[in-house]
Amino acid sequence: MGIKSYKPTSPGRRLATVLDGEEITATVPEKSLCEKIATRSGRNNHGRITSRHRGGGHKSIWRRIDFKRGKDGIPARVESIEYDPNRNCSIALVCYRDGEKRYIIAPRELRVGADVLSGDKVDVKVGNCMPLRSIPQGVMVHNIEMRIGQGGRIARSAGMFAQVLAKEGDYAHLVMPSGEVRLVHLGCRATVGQVGTIERQNVWIGKAGRNRHRGWRPYVRGVAMCPCDHPLGGGEARSKGGRPPCSPTGVLAKGGKTRNPRKESGKYIIRRRKK
Repeated sequence: MGIKSYKPTSPGRRLATVLDGEEITATVPEKSLCEKIATRSGRNNHGRITSRHRGGGHKSIWRRIDFKRGKDGIPARVESIEYDPNRNCSIALVCYRDGEKRYIIAPRELRVGADVLSGDKVDVKVGNCMPLRSIPQGVMVHNIEMRIGQGGRIARSAGMFAQVLAKEGDYAHLVMPSGEVRLVHLGCRATVGQVGTIERQNVWIGKAGRNRHRGWRPYVRGVAMCPCDHPLGGGEARSKGGRPPCSPTGVLAKGGKTRNPRKESGKYIIRRRKK
């Protein structure tokens, strides 16, 4: 998928670029796999804002994605590659031999008409899903489970992939997209290949209105707020507040460690992404 630019008819259009969508083969989603979801604007079930700068945006229909890939031994054929407004990568509509249809994340180099398969003993080719114990070392994988049967949690966005570095005992050493080396159980499943739409990182938004369409509201600096709204606010003139950058609740924003050392997940990290 390439990147398309436009004639500079306005300041917002001058530098803006979009994906040309050449790999998209269908524009209407599968109705049986769609459902409506209410926009929460970054609020939890109590109505409190837990994710700042969210709200508005264009309406979108939710596509149910099969992250577990649990239909073992039943071949599925790729019917179409579609756009998904809820994620930055494309999705593929696959039809199993028994007639059931599901959406999966579209890996790179997956084409319409290709066959994909899930199971313990399947061929190591793009789009197939299998446990890590069946994947050779050095292979790129995505949609990786962190717990057996949980469904894919790691490397699901555009262009992401992890690499099987080694296998030791009941665990595999995976190099994460961030450079972190993590232990993952050999029974956890992963999909072979790299997530498609790798050109997404080169798209230039061009104007603030495009972010508003995506549901992102303006960001206000902490030093521009009042002292009652932010720890960095207040002062008779421009001031950094005399303390490191932080959130409105005081959580460090740059360089501060936020991981709880007592959490169990820390013991599965071999090499952290930060030195």
